[in-house]
Amino acid sequence: MGAPSAKSRAMTIIAASVAIALLSACDEPAPPKATIRPVRATLTELLDIGDALSQTGEIQARYETDLGFRIDGKIIARPVDVGSVVKKDDLIARLDSQATKSQIQSAQAVLTAAEAELTRARAEEARQSALLKDGFTTRQRYDTAVRDLQAAEAQRDAARAKLSLARDDLGYTELHSDVDGVVTATYAEAGQVVAAGQRVVRIAEPREREAVFDVPEVAFRLIPHDPQIEVTLVADPSIKAAGRVRYVAPQADPTTRTYAVRISLPDAPPEMRLGATVKGRVELPAQKLVALPSSALFEQDGKPAVWVLDRATHTVHLKPVTVLRFDPDRVLLSAGVEAGDMVVTAGVHLLRPGEQVRLLAAVD
Repeated sequence: MGAPSAKSRAMTIIAASVAIALLSACDEPAPPKATIRPVRATLTELLDIGDALSQTGEIQARYETDLGFRIDGKIIARPVDVGSVVKKDDLIARLDSQATKSQIQSAQAVLTAAEAELTRARAEEARQSALLKDGFTTRQRYDTAVRDLQAAEAQRDAARAKLSLARDDLGYTELHSDVDGVVTATYAEAGQVVAAGQRVVRIAEPREREAVFDVPEVAFRLIPHDPQIEVTLVADPSIKAAGRVRYVAPQADPTTRTYAVRISLPDAPPEMRLGATVKGRVELPAQKLVALPSSALFEQDGKPAVWVLDRATHTVHLKPVTVLRFDPDRVLLSAGVEAGDMVVTAGVHLLRPGEQVRLLAAVD
């Protein structure tokens, strides 16, 4: 036989290459199947949830008065301190009165001089009046004497008023209580120079006491109108009193963003002393709510949402929800999901809309 032609050798090489490629393709592994993400979910149901809201506060007097001097001066005595029980007209503090006494002496001297000038002016007016009748003086001189008399009387009246003010200032060097009460704060010490109107002490009238609480804004959406508040003493919970909301601050505290709420306690027991720590409790009306684990909550565009599982297609989609409040171990929803919805409770941050999932466990 003759040697194979070049064309035959080329065909043989091509056939061998195809065979090798086919064998290599048989050895490659098949592409992996898409992974279905496992999740946990719970079946929702509407619950009648009637809860209570509690807040810690303190007992304060309804009426508190800040006392201060009416004049400037240096405090030389302050016989009361925080906790002192005072009666009406009791001495609270005293200023150095030496300067005021000097002002009284000066005003007295001015009054004496004014009275002397008034005596002279009266005599001159009487003399000019007699001379005018006899024709020995002119009308102009008499009118001048009358004007001098009127000016002397005005100077005398001004000097008397100045002396009266100086004597009043002497009385203002002593600060007395206007009411029966308890000193709850002091703002100035002996030896300190104070300005007129600067507060020196605060006095509370303990006859009418109130419970004061700092309440967040969200609580106002939960509390019913004009509720009855149960106030208990933290040191002894058996000591209780019932009260009503008397005052709500119109503006939030700029630091805590809470509102001061004052609860009147007309029958507060004696054990609820000023400054005592108390707890206020109000019963909330029952509502139809959905309770979910906190892990079920997701965020969409800055708003709360949950992943709801379609049990027919095993896919998930997001539903916006309305959060009523957060509890330590759950979140309460007032809208967004319905009874019977299957809500994902674990793995929510790994899901995508329309993604197919595999249910690990459902809690009915």
